[in-house]
Amino acid sequence: MTTTIVLGAGMVGVSTALALQAIGDTVVLVDRKGIGRETSFGNAGAIQTEAVEPYAFPREPRRLLGIALGRGGEVNWHFGAMPEHLRPLLSYWWNSRPQSHARLSQHYHAIVGQSDLYHAPLIAAAKAEELVERRGYHVIFRTEKGLDAAWKDARRLNGQWGVASRRLDGAELTALEPGLKQSLPGAVHFQDVWTCRSPGGLSAAYGRLFQARGGNFVYGDAQSLEQTRSGWRLTTEVGRVDAERVVLALGSWSTQVTGRLGYRIPLFRKRGYHRHFDAAGGPTHPLYDAERATFMAPMTQGLRLCTGAEFTRLDAEIDWRQIRRSEASARELFDFGDPVEAEPWFGHRPCLPDMLPVIGEAPRHPGLWFHFGHGHQGFTAGPASARILVSAMTGQPLPVVAALGAARFG
Repeated sequence: MTTTIVLGAGMVGVSTALALQAIGDTVVLVDRKGIGRETSFGNAGAIQTEAVEPYAFPREPRRLLGIALGRGGEVNWHFGAMPEHLRPLLSYWWNSRPQSHARLSQHYHAIVGQSDLYHAPLIAAAKAEELVERRGYHVIFRTEKGLDAAWKDARRLNGQWGVASRRLDGAELTALEPGLKQSLPGAVHFQDVWTCRSPGGLSAAYGRLFQARGGNFVYGDAQSLEQTRSGWRLTTEVGRVDAERVVLALGSWSTQVTGRLGYRIPLFRKRGYHRHFDAAGGPTHPLYDAERATFMAPMTQGLRLCTGAEFTRLDAEIDWRQIRRSEASARELFDFGDPVEAEPWFGHRPCLPDMLPVIGEAPRHPGLWFHFGHGHQGFTAGPASARILVSAMTGQPLPVVAALGAARFG
């Protein structure tokens, strides 16, 4: 029986622990804060089976100019953080060329397109059905031009990947959301997307399932990881833990370990914010305001407003600009209540320039496995991605493993 340490207890890490447990490993899940307390806690809560293509770097000159000038809420960038981000962002832009993006989408689809099928048995086993809704989500638009372009793309996604969607006109959207303060052109409804009323709660439920099945969770610091003659060792709250292999599922913090081991993985981080408000008067369905880059999601904690991306240092203080923009945009549409928490939450999406996660064994360290870099889709892809990792570990032939492998950064 193999003992495996999984470092990181977000959705990717806890899904990895469950998948390894299912093949008979003795698994120790380690995190410094707890299960589902970082990025998996703070996202929009959608299991996005419609997001079958990775989020490409914008290439339209007008849109790039707007981002550079700080217009809108899609991106907020800090000049002082650019030296750290510049080279990965240039590579991201290069990989976003249409031909490259189409090729990468083939692999991306393999981990996202049927992600609900991998979540379903875990949701049932974890008795977390009350947290999940299966009625899709709506992308709303303030201009006919934006709606027409989005619907054209939705039709393409349906023809190419089978993504189900329907177009709502303004009257249908108002009937769906009678609290809307202004008439909008309409929305695109992605019908098969599942949404979660507590992303952190679902991650924690998976963690309890892992423990109920005999798994161990302990608090510990990944920086204490060291290689031994027989495998790997980590110092935790309960003392030293030895294992034949270890999986790095630390999201944005993974490169703090890989860098110490000599790997130069060009991971960059997109910070995102959310804040909860009294939901009275707010939307009753999850809505994404595409032209203002604001996701509005009814949650157990209240109405959650999620922002676009911010490029800043990992240790930077809260920047209120994006959450204030998102709040102002949302209040143009709904009369929801006051904040129910003093400050916004923020977390980091771990992204790679080729938009694919790193899944595979470290080229120069036997027994060390990488499983990070899922960008916007770690919450969605965690269980499916974990199955791909286990396939690589057990030598099962899956072509997608080669495309996602760690060897490309060896």
